[in-house]
Amino acid sequence: MVSAVGLGAMPFSMGDRVSPDREQAIATVHAALDAGVTYIDTADIYAPSWDTMGHNEEVVAEALSSRSDTSEVIVGTKGGITRGPGESWGRDGSPDYLRRAVEASLRALRREVIDLYQWHRPDRSRVYGQVIETFKALQDEGKIRAIGISNANIEEIDVAIEVLGEGGLASVQNEFSPRFRSSRSELEHCGRHGVAFLPWSPLGGTGGGSKEVGQAYPVFQEIGEQHGVSPQQVVIAWELSLGDHVIPIPGASRPASITDSAKAVHLRLTDDELTRIEGQFR
Repeated sequence: MVSAVGLGAMPFSMGDRVSPDREQAIATVHAALDAGVTYIDTADIYAPSWDTMGHNEEVVAEALSSRSDTSEVIVGTKGGITRGPGESWGRDGSPDYLRRAVEASLRALRREVIDLYQWHRPDRSRVYGQVIETFKALQDEGKIRAIGISNANIEEIDVAIEVLGEGGLASVQNEFSPRFRSSRSELEHCGRHGVAFLPWSPLGGTGGGSKEVGQAYPVFQEIGEQHGVSPQQVVIAWELSLGDHVIPIPGASRPASITDSAKAVHLRLTDDELTRIEGQFR
């Protein structure tokens, strides 16, 4: 069980020159905690460069270490994407690689067990179910507590459930937002199987989509004005209305951003408002 809205930590580690600086990143995590957020999402590849992998995990660990009680905070990280010299990118779902990745994440997060470990992207050179078996072995060994998958289609979700057993797959993290609704079927499929669905880039992404969501989709702006809240809050409230298993993880680089997003849990949209929102996509 986690808060209805989580924090996506990726913006802490973007670009050759890290922005925001470490102090602001830590302040953003603290603001999330103060707003009631109990899930923080990171990944080993979130880093300014190939030779600083683990940067994002380290920032999250530092932010949590400076708070007295974070026992209820769940940290999810991801592995399976590789980075090498010259910023060469790849995917590796081999047991050896995933084991090394888990050990590196444990060190970066300063933990003895990873709360939620997610397969970041499929390695198409390997049988999907066999890679999930590696995750299950890591869980049985006590290195990871819960297993998740990311960027997965319905068939892959079903394979993971088959390997892990009903209730064994904790979460699916796919892109989902007003501008990217292709994973709506995966969202609904997760709901039928009791699997948490974590929309990444739920506001439309860090490349300006989140800031301009009210202009791109005026209904969110209009409803926000009627409630006296930001259009971003309305977007997240709409996503939350799609099921109790939906946990948006908006990325944030400023305390004000995650504080605003977290308030969406208190915004109750009427049936008419939800109909208006859905109507704009038809």
